[in-house]
Parts: sequence; structure tokens; C-alpha cells
Amino acid sequence: MTTVAELLRASPLPALETRILLTHVLGWRRTELITRDQEALDADFVERYQALEARRAAGVPIAQIVGSREFFGLDFDVTPDVLIPRPETELLVETALGALDGRENPRVLDLGTGSGAIAVAIAHARDDAQVWAVDRSEAALEVAGRNAANLLHPARSGGPLTFVQSDWTQAVDQSLRFDVIVSNPPYIADDDPHLTQGDLRFEPRAALTDAADGLSAIRAIVQSAPFLLVPAGALWLEHGYDQAAEVRALLTARGFTEVRTATDLAGIERISGGVFTA
Repeated sequence: MTTVAELLRASPLPALETRILLTHVLGWRRTELITRDQEALDADFVERYQALEARRAAGVPIAQIVGSREFFGLDFDVTPDVLIPRPETELLVETALGALDGRENPRVLDLGTGSGAIAVAIAHARDDAQVWAVDRSEAALEVAGRNAANLLHPARSGGPLTFVQSDWTQAVDQSLRFDVIVSNPPYIADDDPHLTQGDLRFEPRAALTDAADGLSAIRAIVQSAPFLLVPAGALWLEHGYDQAAEVRALLTARGFTEVRTATDLAGIERISGGVFTA
């Protein structure tokens, strides 16, 4: 009979990934992999683990294999139809929440919501916020809706999230005005070699690249956002590590003020935004 200790020794994967897959298959806590590491495992568990191990060895992201990823303290469902929520995007949520300080019953618009990670995290942190989540992918909206249902209190004062299938702001009710608009749009250039490497190979390409220079989606959002913002409303965008100056220039040219860039924990210029008062 095979034990956890034997599987850990034999695995071609990094030890952390092996432990994640084992806890997923066995339903054990991480500490049990230590306290029960000599316990003989049923052949069914071993077979299931080895099947997942093979998928990971082939490059399939851990989040897609186990079907979830933690983001902003919440456990989000993940499928191949959505981007995998990443820790660096938490900066966008934190900054949006900061922009909502002092605003009662604010309205928030998340463009390109994907798994709903940004929209749901904001709604979870601000119970009074009314949140709209937009994506052009029906499959992504299904995942986002499931995450909202699983993670938000059904009686939250801001009400349930409103989901809109739209190419950016086109199908959004133009009579609405939002206190904050946020987006993590596709910003990787079409010819970027990273698209053929690592986890990105398994994520939806349309959510990663604009099939152009990496800035076309950002340009579209910057141009349309002012029509949907309240006076002194804020727009914040995630972008590539080398795009901050260009994004700030786009915001300034469109009439945004207080334009600035914030860096993530690695010191990378991760998000840029500003306030629109015109």
C-alpha cells in the first residue's frame, strides 16, 4: 500500500504543489499530511492523485485542477473560461475600496469581470455597495454568478450583483453613474512570448491579450468611462509592468486628474487611475 510520504518522495512536482493536490484528493487538512504521512492510502485515492499529478506535470494550472483559487481572503471557483485570480490584482481591489471611502451606498462597475473576483471582493468588503459586473463571455459570467452566490450574503444591503454581458461599456445602461470603475482588461500584446508559457497557455486568450498592442482595451475603457462616472468618480486599471506611463498619458489626455500609478508588493507599477471631474 502506498503512503503520503511515498507519494511526496516520488512526485516530480514541487513539494507544495504535491501537497495541494493531495489535500484536494484526500480531503485532509495540510497538517494531516504530516501527522498521517505513514498511513496506507486506498488505491482509488492514489489513482486519482496520480491523474491530477500528470495533468499538472503537463502544465495545467493548479487552480484549474482543483477548481478554486483564494483571492482577497475568499475562495473563488475557477474554470478554463476565466483568468485565474492573482495576488497582485488585490491591489486594484484595495485601491478601489480606498476610493469609496466616505461614499455612502456607492455604485461600482467592474469591466471584464471574469471569475468575478474583483467585483465580489469589493461587494464583500463594502456591504452597502451596489456592484455591476460586465463581461462579454457568457461562460465567464456563469462562473462569476456562481462565485457571487457562494460568497456574498443574500441579504447584503447593496443587493445582489448585477451581471451584464457586454463588450466593455456598450450594453451598460447609459443612465447609470458610478463612483468607481475598475478593470483588469487584456493588456498583453499579441506577440508577447509569455502567452505561450506557463499557466497563460491554459487561460482564455481573449482575457489576456487584445490581439493588438496590449493597450486597445485600455484606450476603449478610458474613452468611455467618463460618461458613466459621477462627478469626481474614479477609474482604476490594471496594466502591464511597462505600460504605466502610457496609461497615465491616456488618462490625462482624456481629462482625468489626480492621475497616478500604484506599485504592488514586488515594486512593479501594477495599476493606474485618476479622477474625472469635468
